[in-house]
Parts: sequence; C-alpha cells; structure tokens
Amino acid sequence: MDLNDALMCFGLTRQESTIYLTMLSEGTMTGYEAAKRTGISRSNAYTALACLVDKGAAHLIEGTPVKYSAVDVEEFCDNKLKRLERMKAYLKTELPKQKEAMEGYLTIRGDEHISDKIRYMLDSAVYRIYVSAESKLLEPYREILEQRAKDGLKVVIITDPPFEMPLAKVYLSERNQGQIGLIVDSSTVLTGDVGDGDHSTCLYSGKKNLVTLFKESLGNEIKIIELTGRNA
Repeated sequence: MDLNDALMCFGLTRQESTIYLTMLSEGTMTGYEAAKRTGISRSNAYTALACLVDKGAAHLIEGTPVKYSAVDVEEFCDNKLKRLERMKAYLKTELPKQKEAMEGYLTIRGDEHISDKIRYMLDSAVYRIYVSAESKLLEPYREILEQRAKDGLKVVIITDPPFEMPLAKVYLSERNQGQIGLIVDSSTVLTGDVGDGDHSTCLYSGKKNLVTLFKESLGNEIKIIELTGRNA
C-alpha cells in the first residue's frame, strides 16, 4: 500500500490524494500550480481542490488568485473517523434489527476481508477465543490477542514454536502453511487458507454443528499436545 492508497481509504480519489500530498510537501498553491506540479489537467485540478475542501482535507485561502492549503493529516483523519463513528451510532440506532442469527455458511474471499472478519471476531468476543495458525499468521493479531487476554477472556492458541504470550494458554505444534482456524465464544467459527492475496478463502459460520465439530477437533489436538508435553 502506498500513500495514495492509504488516503483513498479516507475517501479521497487518486487525483485528490496526489494533489493533497503535493500541498503537504510544497505548501499552499493555486489550481494552476497544482496542475503544473502534479501533471493533472487544470480542469481536473480545480475540481479536485474543490472536492478536497468539501471533504475537509484542504482550506481555501481567499485572495487573487485563490490558493489552497492542506489540512494536517492527523486533523483530517481524526475528523473523518469521528464523523464515521457518529454515522455508525446513527445506523446502529435507526437500521432495522437482523431478524435471526446467522446460521448458514459464508465464504469470505481475499486476505483483507478475512483479516477484517478475524479482527471483528476477536474484538467482539466476550468469553473465550481459540485460534490455530502458524505463528507468522498470528503476528498481525498479537496486540489484540494480548489485550483480550488482559480483558480476562480465555485465550487459547495452537501454533508452531517458538511463540510466547504470557496471559494466553499456548500449545506448540507444527501448523499447516497458510491455514487458520478461529472459534469465538463457542458461537462462531472461521477456517480456511490465507496468505494468497485475493485468492485466499475462508469459511465463516455460526452453525452449531460446524462450531462443535471444529471445537472438538481442537480439543483432541490439545490433548495430544499435552501428552507429548509441548504446551507452553
């Protein structure tokens, strides 16, 4: 991910992010200067600058000619996140409630979407977390796993050595490359293959029989690890 991609996550187009980055590094500028320094056509540059003002990423400086100044990136991002939090609160209040719990099987594709689902599951856990994966796949989630353990949740991890997490119960055993399994509160399960970009695929479900089957499988593996003395 480059800087343009990161800014696009905050609602800017590629042309807007290009001009925004240029203003940050070179200071205030007119539409003509923005076009000249970025290679964007004058009409598109003026449109992008107007949109940057509308989106809270730039301020307009009145004068002849009119100039534009970039808003500090921390201020811009914080304002955007706060607006999104307000919209989230509104939607949670006003949207109709889901009629029933998810009982089917959902296919989640792509590492980014799978990671989003894993983080959501870990964040929303109330009682316990069981996860099985290579240690390198767990590293992006180390901070949140440690925090959930500090919150008092039971966190059980099966991974390859070496791996340590003092507040979690860690069992060391070789893992299949790219495979991950996660159970949260004995109510939802995610399992599949990751690390292959957009081709990664995981199954997610709250279906009781799948959750029970996966939980029993992990339980049996933990018993074997305990017998061989490899739990950390």
